[in-house]
Amino acid sequence: MAQSEPLRMSDTPPEGATGVLVLASGDIIWGRGFGAAGHAAGEVCFNTAMTGYQEVMTDPSYARQIICFTFPHIGNVGVNEEDVEADTPHALGCIVREDVTAPSNFRSLGRLDDWLAEAGRIGLSGIDTRALTRLVRERGAPNAVIAHSPDGTFDMPALLAEARGWSGLEGLDLAKDVTRDETAGWNGGPWALGSGYGAGSGEGPHVVAIDYGTKKNILRRLTNAGARVTVVRADASYDDIMALAPDGVFLSNGPGDPAATGEYAIPVIRKLLDADMPIFGICLGHQLLGIAAGAKTAKMFQGHRGANHPVKRLSDGRVEITSMNHGFAVDADSLPANVTATHISLFDGTLCGIELTDKRAFGVQYHPEASPGPQDSDYLFENFVKGLA
Repeated sequence: MAQSEPLRMSDTPPEGATGVLVLASGDIIWGRGFGAAGHAAGEVCFNTAMTGYQEVMTDPSYARQIICFTFPHIGNVGVNEEDVEADTPHALGCIVREDVTAPSNFRSLGRLDDWLAEAGRIGLSGIDTRALTRLVRERGAPNAVIAHSPDGTFDMPALLAEARGWSGLEGLDLAKDVTRDETAGWNGGPWALGSGYGAGSGEGPHVVAIDYGTKKNILRRLTNAGARVTVVRADASYDDIMALAPDGVFLSNGPGDPAATGEYAIPVIRKLLDADMPIFGICLGHQLLGIAAGAKTAKMFQGHRGANHPVKRLSDGRVEITSMNHGFAVDADSLPANVTATHISLFDGTLCGIELTDKRAFGVQYHPEASPGPQDSDYLFENFVKGLA
């Protein structure tokens, strides 16, 4: 089998196959393994971003997910110590079209395949990623097992049983698995070429950020907007948060089912709302805010993941190109009378932003902090922090 030949679905492994994706449906997709050896069960999704694979792989929102990158050349700029959103990759693994090549970038400090191996994450190359993306679009995000065996030997019945035995993301609270261990201040600022990440001023309004799986760049954008930031665990109590004397509370992104995380998060958020605490939520935080206000969330058929998603701002009709990563959404039809829609997706009309009319609270489904992605929506951080002064 030539190195450039894409591997496709087959019950029989082609020559040279050292990796496999086994779907719960019984479909088998062969590839060439890289990164760590082993196997892991999760949900397959696709991401349409053309850049930022290192940020994507380290985003805690991707916990228990296997990412199919639609852009064919992944790994060609290598990896470095700055383009990460958490200290380790949280995605279970990645699926790419072309083999990972030697990096060609002045910022590179290593190879993607070596980085994944060190982190215990599996990669598959040689996959027809267009066909796999089409499968997810038509069938929905499937449960699957990704596996890499350097000698090409696999226990296929066991892998299929593992894929079929995994519970899926519905009903799964993953925030507790990715949250930080303790309360800590955050003073990191934005990045600049040649000097890396700066420091925040630490002199503005005090924002307590609840870490359900936050990306580092969210915290950087808060400090860049002038906030002094303290980060607390996902299960921090109302009393824990209020003891820090916040001027506002931020609800972070994160993985898993918001209804499951809401078992302990919603009572805290409702108390904060009752105290008229200003609140800003992103992604999972937005979904939790919606539930706390009386709305419902639902699992999406395929989800939204990429750095090129158009969102319409309903107040003035402006279209923002946004970065997205979510598999659940707030149901627009379930919004109570005191919650208004502020943004919608121009891909499928799903709800992408809410605001409470009787409280100082709002949230967006997408990622205004980018990393990767455009910065059209960065104004949301400035609006939030300015409103606390």
